[in-house]
Parts: sequence; C-alpha cells; structure tokens
Amino acid sequence: MRVLVTGGVRSGKSRHAAGLLAGRDRVTFVAPGPVADGSDPDWEIRVAHHRAHRPTRWDTVETVDLASALGDAAGPVLVDCLGTWVTAVLDRAELWDAPMDAAHRLVDQHVAAIREALWEHDDEVVLVTNEVGYGVVPSHRSGGVFRDLLGSANQGVAEACDEVHLVVCGRVLRL
Repeated sequence: MRVLVTGGVRSGKSRHAAGLLAGRDRVTFVAPGPVADGSDPDWEIRVAHHRAHRPTRWDTVETVDLASALGDAAGPVLVDCLGTWVTAVLDRAELWDAPMDAAHRLVDQHVAAIREALWEHDDEVVLVTNEVGYGVVPSHRSGGVFRDLLGSANQGVAEACDEVHLVVCGRVLRL
C-alpha cells in the first residue's frame, strides 16, 4: 500500500502518517529537508519535535535523494515531507531565480524516479506533503515557484499511490 498524506501546516498529517505505520517494528523514516545545523532556531525546534515523537526503533535517513532511499529501504517507509524535499532540491540546484521551465524539468525528473521507486518498493510507503494553493497568492516569486512545483510534485507522486489522505484539523478524509 502506498499512501500520500496531504494537508495544511499543523493539520495533523505527520501524526496521521506515523499512525498508519505504528504497528510495524521497523520503519525507515526518510527526512528529505534541510539538516538541522543550528542556523535556524525555529527549524531546530520543529526537527526536535518530530524526532521526539518518532519511535526509537525506527531508522532515520536524511537525504534529498528520495528515489534511492526508497530503493535502499527494506520494509515500510515514511517520507516526511515532500514540501521540505522540493525546497532542498531547489536550494541544491540554486534554481529559485531560474526560469520556471528549468525548475520544472528538474523536479519532474526527480518525481519520475520517485514514482518508479514507489512502484518497485515491495512494502508499505507513506509520504507526507503540504497541500498548497488554498490560500493567498504568494507576493514573492519564490513563494509562487514553491507552490507551483510542489503542486506538480504532489500530483505526480499521487499517481503512484493507492490512496491519498487529506488531513484537516486532525480529521482525515480518504480520497
């Protein structure tokens, strides 16, 4: 079973995603966002919160290469989250100010590899992402770039999933 869990910030999506795999002894937790390095105290707090609420028997992999992480993992996998992954991909390629078609090409290539890895993985995979586009139109280019690329990535990953769960205010709607 492959499940994409989406919702707004602080909607309960990470808690729901972890609950889907709570009965499993070993889970590979893939954290594809920025590494907590002391440069952003707010990010440090978020990372610490997530670590504290993760079962100690789960293995953590911090990487931007989601396709390889899925291919290397044995057993169930939890990826949290695609929003931080898109940010990291754009940061590493320095594409925030590049033309949108260049950024789309890179993200689309990664998403194609992720889809292939999802289809090949022989155990449960739960992926968390942020739902974008419900709110205000971003006033800065980077916000629009992020919204558009994450929206496209979400659609591409959802194509390889058996279910999509929308989490709103801690409540889950299975789509």
